[in-house]
Amino acid sequence: MRVMRMLVRPLARTAMARRWRSDARDLGMSTAEYAVGVVAAVAFAGVLLKVITSSDVKSLLMTVVKSALQSVA
Repeated sequence: MRVMRMLVRPLARTAMARRWRSDARDLGMSTAEYAVGVVAAVAFAGVLLKVITSSDVKSLLMTVVKSALQSVA
């Protein structure tokens, strides 16, 4: 049993050290990924706003809303 502990402990330490080193390399990745995601979301929101505020889409939406209100009343 004692021999087993002597063999396992160094392996566990090297595994922990390896995991810590790999985590240390990726410290800035999550921030960059969030920044890219935010920029993409803002760009998509801008395009969507431009499409919805166009006159063709406004008239189409008004037609849909009017027909929905007429079917309820």
